Amino acid sequence: MMTRLAGTATTFAWMMLAGGVAFAHVTLETREAKAGTGYKAVLKVPHGCDGSATLKVRAQIPEGVIAVKPMMKPGWQIETVKGAYGKSYPYYHGVQLTEGVKEIVWSGGKLPDDFYDEFVFASFLAGDLPEGRLYFPVTQECETGEARWTDIPAQGQDAHALKFPAPAVVILAQHKGHGAGAAPAAANVYKVGSITIEAPWSRATPGGAKVAGGYMKITNNGKEPDRLIGGSVPVAGRFEIHEMATEGGVMTMRELPKGLEIKPGQTVELTPGGYHIMFQELKSGLKQGQTVKGTLVFEKAGKVDVEYRVGPIGGGAPSGGAAGGGHSHH
Repeated sequence: MMTRLAGTATTFAWMMLAGGVAFAHVTLETREAKAGTGYKAVLKVPHGCDGSATLKVRAQIPEGVIAVKPMMKPGWQIETVKGAYGKSYPYYHGVQLTEGVKEIVWSGGKLPDDFYDEFVFASFLAGDLPEGRLYFPVTQECETGEARWTDIPAQGQDAHALKFPAPAVVILAQHKGHGAGAAPAAANVYKVGSITIEAPWSRATPGGAKVAGGYMKITNNGKEPDRLIGGSVPVAGRFEIHEMATEGGVMTMRELPKGLEIKPGQTVELTPGGYHIMFQELKSGLKQGQTVKGTLVFEKAGKVDVEYRVGPIGGGAPSGGAAGGGHSHH
């Protein structure tokens, strides 16, 4: 069944948008993150250029921010500029990354000056990033003029003195036990048959909400395809597997009645902007910091018990959760 998000904004808006107050500058919603972890970057654009509507947004990706994937954005076209990294970076499952996205360009849409919007991408912060501020220069191109949020303070300079400061995240030290440059181990990993499930998580729900989402990373280590066909959580009356896609410029959501296939050697990530689980008919709300027990059922591997960690309303995965999106192959 196809569902237009525009027609059900009160039900799904909290799942897709991170809350917060608009700021005068373009900023990153999550201001701190640990090296060696996934990072969901939410660029908050609060206004246009001196009253003029924003038509294009460019974000530069600094060295050490790898495996970048922009989130789909209805009404906007997304381009990425790729290039070689300054060195090879270790990633999940022993993979070494030597190149990736260096710039993201959103265009084709129109953000009036009176409105606020967010531009989102998933990434991974290399384990050897030094502690301190890491800057993501952003340029807004408008109907008239542009705003270049690209100023980076010199050593010893007060960042608050800059007129057009680049959005920044403060990099914190790695989790204890992570070697420099090492990819992190998943905080909670479950195995059944040839299937591995990493870091299931959900988002806290606002008062009165009757739906919630479930997200995780699933890897098929076997030689035969398998399929996620169902599951359950005690706090919900129904458990459904859904996908989101953009069709004709409109973001749509539909249930996958036959479940979600995971091919041999494939990793599929369930994320807020792609494949995901829907917990329908909630019996009680989800609260940040809570752990929700549940089950997953695979066509061949069978049933496995899991626990979902609950993050903030509209936020990303809790610490240790997966933050990327889409598919990858070993």
